[in-house]
Amino acid sequence: LSHPPPSSKMAATTMSMSTVARPAARVARSARVHTSNKRVVAAMAKKSVGDLTKADLEGKKVFVRADLNVPLDGDLKISDDTRVRAAIPTLKYLVENGAKVLLTSHLGRPKSGPEDKFRLNPVVPRLSELLDIEVKKVDDCIGADVEKAVADLGNGEVLVLDNVRFYSEETANDAGFAEKLAANADLYVNDAFGTAHRAHASTEGVTKFLSPAVAGFCMQKELDYLDGAVANPERPFAAIVGGSKVSSKIGVIESLLAKCDKLFLGGGMIFTFYQAQGLSTGSSLVEEDKIELAKELMAKAEEMGVEIVLPTDVVVADAFDANANTQTVSVKEIPEGWMGLDIGPDSLKAFQSKLSECKSVIWNGPMGVFEMEAFAKGTFGVADTLAEMSEKGAITIIGGGDSVAAVEKAGLADKMSHISTGGGASLELLEGKVLPGVAALDEA
Repeated sequence: LSHPPPSSKMAATTMSMSTVARPAARVARSARVHTSNKRVVAAMAKKSVGDLTKADLEGKKVFVRADLNVPLDGDLKISDDTRVRAAIPTLKYLVENGAKVLLTSHLGRPKSGPEDKFRLNPVVPRLSELLDIEVKKVDDCIGADVEKAVADLGNGEVLVLDNVRFYSEETANDAGFAEKLAANADLYVNDAFGTAHRAHASTEGVTKFLSPAVAGFCMQKELDYLDGAVANPERPFAAIVGGSKVSSKIGVIESLLAKCDKLFLGGGMIFTFYQAQGLSTGSSLVEEDKIELAKELMAKAEEMGVEIVLPTDVVVADAFDANANTQTVSVKEIPEGWMGLDIGPDSLKAFQSKLSECKSVIWNGPMGVFEMEAFAKGTFGVADTLAEMSEKGAITIIGGGDSVAAVEKAGLADKMSHISTGGGASLELLEGKVLPGVAALDEA
């Protein structure tokens, strides 16, 4: 098992805020820790929109790729505006500095050409409300209609271009399409971390035609935490990895083993590790073809001096059902025909005690089937612990996926240092992979 960091990465640095004079525009770049006097800086440092001044932006046409892929209800109304709100700091900064903003995104999965249900129309009223200006919209992202709408745009105004995925050339990263997207703009801002792991025309291709190409504040914050705080963490540094399958988290576990002091495991994947230790696991989920890998990971952790913390008790059920019969048992005494669906109370106490010694934590994946109340205590207990740690000055990073949903369901999202909404992009960055949408941006 190898853990190669991308060779292009610069070493992350930690600086005292009291010794670094920074213009106000750069504040959004820093991952600010609650009570400690430190800031973390992304290891793959990229130029940020906050580095651009009014002189750089006033009157300039700025092509902004955001992630406005919001969930819509049956009436095509936004049911969760998190992604729209995440784009606001970058848009506000550009508007206040007199830029002409051309804003686009993807939405849903259109199959062939424009479909009304995938138009970006629903985000326009919410953007107008949040920015306190009238946001305009054009029903295309390239061509004569866009050119005319851009020509009519004033300084400090925002024009939404329609769904880039109405063109198949977007996901193919077609150079001709990227050039058409870039044709009406002077410079580029990528604030769509959620699609940064894809080399698409609007995330990577356009950077060949627009300069400067910089990160938006949302993108920068993701890099500061998921890259900067993980590459050079405040120690002791803990990683909590959960989820149902080892196979989906192999890269994350391997990468984090090279960086963390303690690795906590939860979720369905733990039963593959118990089988690797020779324990019987009842009818719990086990990936037979990953048992040898689990043995290798445990040996690797021991060799590297990383403590792997596995649960000692689990909540088991006689069926995968919210109303199943349940009992709490030692991991050494899982009955035949019963499946483990959450970590037990003793394990949660042990996790909480060991986590309390840590100064930074990254969490990716739930401890159990938290969507069912009977199996949610472990996941919500970990969320509570991290919220308490944040208040005491620890850096707590929720690294995408179901752990984000769990923290939001627990009502603790605002207590964490950072919540990554990247999904696949978060996982790939934690695995140490280079994200095309990030690599394409200008170096700081």
